[in-house]
Amino acid sequence: MPSAHIVKSVEIAQTPRVVQLEGLFDVPPSEKSQEEWDVDLPCDEKEWSIGLIVGPSGSGKTTIAQKLFKKEIIEGYSWSKTESIVDGFPKGMSIRDITGYLSSVGFSSPPNWLRPYHVLSTGEQFRVTMARALAESPNLAVMDEFTSVVDRKVAQIGSAAIAKTVRKKGQKFIGIACHYDIIEWLQPDWIYDLRSNAFSWRSVQRHPKLTFEIHRVHYSAWKLFSKYHYLNHEINRAAKCFIAFSDGEPVAFCAWSHCVSAGGGYWRGHRVVCLPDYQGIGLGVKFSDYVAGLMAAIKHKRVFVTTAHPGMIYYHAASPLWSLYRKVNRASETGSMHQKKELQRNWAMNSARRATASFVFKGKPNYADAQKFGLI
Repeated sequence: MPSAHIVKSVEIAQTPRVVQLEGLFDVPPSEKSQEEWDVDLPCDEKEWSIGLIVGPSGSGKTTIAQKLFKKEIIEGYSWSKTESIVDGFPKGMSIRDITGYLSSVGFSSPPNWLRPYHVLSTGEQFRVTMARALAESPNLAVMDEFTSVVDRKVAQIGSAAIAKTVRKKGQKFIGIACHYDIIEWLQPDWIYDLRSNAFSWRSVQRHPKLTFEIHRVHYSAWKLFSKYHYLNHEINRAAKCFIAFSDGEPVAFCAWSHCVSAGGGYWRGHRVVCLPDYQGIGLGVKFSDYVAGLMAAIKHKRVFVTTAHPGMIYYHAASPLWSLYRKVNRASETGSMHQKKELQRNWAMNSARRATASFVFKGKPNYADAQKFGLI
């Protein structure tokens, strides 16, 4: 049961300026400045995964955390100026585990995984630091200045992604923050609020709902998202393209292309990209699922996706909307000879040098919305 009486004091040198200041503002002369806290965090009374110590700047959050969680507190890491971020993780970790942590906190760009830490954006650095903290401190990670240096939208969505990861992996995490806007997104099991010096348990709920408007767009809209795609910046000009908007801002892109085959043709996922600030909450795959339902309504043709991204493979393998069509491999494919030739014609050349898996859509065709978008 973390509890302590904490005293922080510092000597005040009685310089001429200090004496003048005391006289000017009627501050009683003092030889030292001192603050005290009586802290009681009864967090061992129940099972928990996520805690939050929150309060205004200067309220004593860091002092308290350093006293109670001195060994677990993380203030930052030393990163190489030349090596990629994946080389900064523990030497014994597999690349699969490293990329799994990076993807789980909403940093899902393989090209950016190859970059040194110092060239990443502030939001990317925040997510990478969190991924490393969870990887290196599986029992308990305590993060000071949690979300303090990032945009508030990044802070909120990043908090939701981190909370999901911590609970999924059965870990423990405590954030130390000065912003209260992350509470509904982080969904901590307990909060210690320095404004009232009070500890409270809370029931975990879903993070706030995000609403998006989906519009069918011209293929040229791809230029807004192309640099964020992890493999290819090009697009098929005949593809059916869609954008998801949040508060009028484009946040995700999805495109599907038609492939000719002896069986009458089929649709395949061509591009799906979610902007970095919105990664980690499942927007990309949910958006893709929705559009797959639209494509399935067009002349009852089959709908496929092929992906090399570990996170995407895991999602589609677990989703009831998709069925495995081809297992993870590079050159060989399963299924009938017709299926092999059909897939090989369109995908094998692109996937020959990387492990991919293919899935076929088993969800219901969305005839109503397909008609609304002018697809049927």
